[in-house]
Amino acid sequence: MRFRLLEEAANRNVLINREALEIMLCEAQPLAFLDGLLTRLGNEALVVGKSDVLALQACEDALAPVLTKSSAPRNKRHADIEVLAESDVTGESRCEGKMADFAKYFLERYKGIRKILEDERRRDIGGAMPIERAIRMDRDVKIIGMVSEHAETKNGHRILTVEDLSGSCKVLIPKDSEIIGESIVNDEVFGIVGKPSSRRDMIIASALVRPEIPLQNPWEVNDSVSSVAFLGDVHVGSNTFLDSHWERMVKWMRENAHDMDLDYLVLPGDVVDGIGIYPNQEDELIIADIHQQYAQLAELLKELPDHIRIIIQPGNHDAVRPAEPQPALSEVFAESFDSNVVMAGNPAVIMIEGRRVLSYHGRSLDDWIASVQHLSYEEPLLAMKDMLSRRHLAPIYGNRTPLAPEKKDYMLIDKVPDIFVTGHVHGAHAEEYRGVRMVNASTWQSQTAFQRMHNFHPDPGVMPIVHLGNGQISMQSFS
Repeated sequence: MRFRLLEEAANRNVLINREALEIMLCEAQPLAFLDGLLTRLGNEALVVGKSDVLALQACEDALAPVLTKSSAPRNKRHADIEVLAESDVTGESRCEGKMADFAKYFLERYKGIRKILEDERRRDIGGAMPIERAIRMDRDVKIIGMVSEHAETKNGHRILTVEDLSGSCKVLIPKDSEIIGESIVNDEVFGIVGKPSSRRDMIIASALVRPEIPLQNPWEVNDSVSSVAFLGDVHVGSNTFLDSHWERMVKWMRENAHDMDLDYLVLPGDVVDGIGIYPNQEDELIIADIHQQYAQLAELLKELPDHIRIIIQPGNHDAVRPAEPQPALSEVFAESFDSNVVMAGNPAVIMIEGRRVLSYHGRSLDDWIASVQHLSYEEPLLAMKDMLSRRHLAPIYGNRTPLAPEKKDYMLIDKVPDIFVTGHVHGAHAEEYRGVRMVNASTWQSQTAFQRMHNFHPDPGVMPIVHLGNGQISMQSFS
């Protein structure tokens, strides 16, 4: 509230000295009091001092309109939030796990990323041709392919096997090439510029072209005054759940959320600790019933201000299928929650006051970190950048992240988000990347035995907040 008072005064070209500020903070409605004070002083005041505040407090006539204004309920904006149906697998899963399902799944991925690459603004890969035709040319060619294999030769060259709808070919990246250091993962799709070898048995690459986020992707400032907050990996039911951190967060929200227009809250998965997720988990549970875990979460969320609209998604600890994309929690668990809580699948795109929020629990971070040398659990934003660069949340198939072969690829990032949030790795990080606000949403669980065994230190009790109007990110810590 201290900073809010100073900001409001600065907007009217007025400064508040320290003594005056301390007195105003003791008022029941500090902002309303400040408004009444500045109205009384008019345009002549440059600095508000202690005597100005005391004079208003002593003047009953001047104080009356302030009290009248303070007692009237504030007219909050109507909540503007929607989970886009086309981004959410809930109620739409039709896959049976047959070979035909997998073939269609990867075909949909290839077509989706090829469409992004073939956008008319992408001159670097315009005019790409099928592999079958390109391999026979005697000039530079452009192709768009999916990586099925990649390896390094004894001489330090890299060999890729890429395929498209016409066939497959080898791609050589020479060890002295400028792109030799590019990180490449299986099953990603990108463009390749190069020249077929003299024997027409491979293409020697000179450039890789990823779908990427456009460089010209500014955050368009609008008139929204609202903010959205993120609570990652709550893990209700675990004996490592941080009650004290949560209570401090609730107290802060009750005191500040209304005045700062914090109107939306997203919980991107692992909202409870679950049952039987890992060996001997029962030794670390204080609530050993999955229904009671969700019931307890519902009670905890009821402590938050009523005006806040809440989105809950599942993660790998929640009571849904482990394969991604994951559907929303079923009605069996959802019925415990108040009407201001909406259930969504994982991943999902949430439109909040015109902003496109891509929310994904982040299980595939395990695969990214295991497959790409420069990535680590301490810096999850680097892996999130790779997801945005590839325009795909989980391209690597067959590792730790189980993927369901749905009839469309819900993991594809077909449209550029304004905000991209993940959880899963229990870190608290935020950064802007090519206009996208990236957030890794902390945790409300202290270090577990498993994390201690791997010398991993979480960053708990932090709530990232993004202002929907200007895009500013703040990290509110309750440690």
